[in-house]
Amino acid sequence: MKIAIVGAGAIGSLLAALLSKSKEEIWALDKDKERTGKISRQGIAVEGLSNFKADIKATSDPQEIGHVDLAIICVKSYHTKEAIAFSKPLIGAKTIVLTLQNGFGNVEVISEIVGSDKVLGGVTNAGATLIDHGKVRYAGKGETVIGMLDSRITIEMRYIRELFNKVGLETKISRDIKGLIWSKLIINVGINALTAITRLNNGSLVEFDGTRKIMRDAVTEAVKVAKRKRIKLIYDDPLAKVEAVCEATSGNVSSMLQDVLRKKRTEIDFINGVIVRQGQEMGIATPINSILVDLVKTIETSYKSSVSTE
Repeated sequence: MKIAIVGAGAIGSLLAALLSKSKEEIWALDKDKERTGKISRQGIAVEGLSNFKADIKATSDPQEIGHVDLAIICVKSYHTKEAIAFSKPLIGAKTIVLTLQNGFGNVEVISEIVGSDKVLGGVTNAGATLIDHGKVRYAGKGETVIGMLDSRITIEMRYIRELFNKVGLETKISRDIKGLIWSKLIINVGINALTAITRLNNGSLVEFDGTRKIMRDAVTEAVKVAKRKRIKLIYDDPLAKVEAVCEATSGNVSSMLQDVLRKKRTEIDFINGVIVRQGQEMGIATPINSILVDLVKTIETSYKSSVSTE
């Protein structure tokens, strides 16, 4: 199987390194030539839960890779459309495109471009922190779940599940992709913005009364929106699940906090922003998520500001 990971950030680098343990042909595709050049020369070093170095083929030219059997999209949600257009040379008649991105709406965006019959939605709770180009910390194990919009289970899906399990990524198949994506969205709603604002790692959020209360309130609002939309979540107790994920990935620096520390754009509009917009459409108050969105956007716009200590 020929596999291309599109986006060699934290989760993309971790996936590429783990999948290299298989006998499959693994490529990393990223528009950053400096990043792909370093990965090509030095591979990807993983530390944390596993410590190893993986030799990975990497390029910024999708033509060099050609058609693949599986393209795994790991870019930020606001880059999805651009990434699929850039990756078009990877997509052949039998190519499957799997999104393991945060946020909401990625399956629909990809489906519009390549066709829904080629697209697998997916979520992963594996924790990854990018240290440098080609260097990633495996900060927490978590379940990966994949599925299709039309609820079909295909031979290709079963093969992907077995391949992921083989390299240590605990993976399951779900017939309810919407419930799957909303379930991960609610986890991100509870964790990401709070870590970006407080600069705490995941595990610390449940150690303080203040962050624990805000987390619970944000999740409660998100669950109200999901219930009004008749979304069936994949876990019975969302609050308990979010706290369990915090503990399971206690040392992880969330993707949104990584963005803030690097002074990059965050995915706040595709996470807490989704709850705010859909809450407004249905007349559901979401004051906590609104505040979280405003605070993260304030942090983004303040990147160029300097604070005098004199």
